[in-house]
Amino acid sequence: MTIIDARDLPVDPTSAARLSATGLEYRTVDLGDDTAATAYQRALDRGFLGVEATDEARAFVRDVFSARRCVGVYDPRAVDALPVATVNSWVTPLTVPGGAQEDMWAISGVTVASTHRRRGIARSLLEGELRSAAAAGVPLAGLTVTEATIYGRYGFGSAVPVASLTVDTRRAGWAAPTAPGRLEYVDRETLAADLGAVHERTRLSAPGGVAGWKGRWEGHAGVAPNAPNRDAVRGVRHVDESGAVTGAMAYSLTEKGTAHRFILDVRLLVAETPQALSALWRFAVQHDLVDTVTADLRPVDDPLPWLVVDQRGVTKTEHDHGWLRVLDVARALEARRFSAPLDVVLHVEDPLGIAAGDWRLRVDAGGDTTVDAVDGGDTEADVVLDVSALSSLYAGGVRASTLHAAGRITAETSMIAALDRAFVAFPAPTLDIWY
Repeated sequence: MTIIDARDLPVDPTSAARLSATGLEYRTVDLGDDTAATAYQRALDRGFLGVEATDEARAFVRDVFSARRCVGVYDPRAVDALPVATVNSWVTPLTVPGGAQEDMWAISGVTVASTHRRRGIARSLLEGELRSAAAAGVPLAGLTVTEATIYGRYGFGSAVPVASLTVDTRRAGWAAPTAPGRLEYVDRETLAADLGAVHERTRLSAPGGVAGWKGRWEGHAGVAPNAPNRDAVRGVRHVDESGAVTGAMAYSLTEKGTAHRFILDVRLLVAETPQALSALWRFAVQHDLVDTVTADLRPVDDPLPWLVVDQRGVTKTEHDHGWLRVLDVARALEARRFSAPLDVVLHVEDPLGIAAGDWRLRVDAGGDTTVDAVDGGDTEADVVLDVSALSSLYAGGVRASTLHAAGRITAETSMIAALDRAFVAFPAPTLDIWY
């Protein structure tokens, strides 16, 4: 698979014209220009309510951003040189149901200054990114969000739910047998390398996974100068009987109100075998002086409740995390595997017009998939849905019956059941990082 370099692409002319009409400039940011790069980073920190970064932290983040297409919106009337809005993007492989990978336009760093809200800037940014991605031939876009009510209007759908876990260790106990292999503490630099190596292998095992980057692992491991609570980070890894590293966990410990009792927060746990996963969970749950274990961005089918004595000692809360947006219906659907045969005509509505149309999706008994555009006047659609609903279905973690019950899909009951059987993915999709 050839990955497109988004940095080579200009900003969307439609959004540029729209913003220009309001006196704003919409352009890519030259990160080789120290003044421009610093202003862009300061605007991002301001947008996410962060503290003023140190020079060391800015240098670290600039290295990460250098691999991305960074875009800013500028107000020539502003006193400072900071952009009043930001976004950055890059093309990354997304694991789709069946284990294949497809190009995804990853969107991050979306901010609008509080002084410039409700002027259509966010709309121009998001629509500009989607039009740029579609023009480049990228079939999917994705993002992780801090506010979940914004992105559905642009055709994104919540597609990869995750679980937040809280363990009362005294109640939960431990039931699973001792896993083979061994655990060992590692320094932060080694931890960052292990997290990255294991993650790169495990992200291919479930749909929804995206490739990480060096700065992401250094942040989890406490190596990055801008990592929160970095001095409290510790790391442990699992080594199997052959000597291979098959799992790693970054965590931190916080003392509770009572003396000498602690909360263990799992910053990131990656494991490529059930044995490694069990061993790392046991380490956390049975850690000395720890009453509570917390972990977020876990798979919704994480086996932890089945590894302990009392499942009620594990509180599980599911929430949205990975959002997807289908741009090329045929290419996106043909890239993934389906779990049952299907022959259906989909009428897809898209306010941006990118994915709109009527599409015949055929999946034979062997799993071969074809998608063809059809003339809506000649063929009656079996299913009517908007692109946001299609995007939610795509990774196989959201049921058509759920969306049908919510009024998001129109179809006969028998067709909804057929969609459920075909679109469901095994294992459940998951995404364990922010991007």
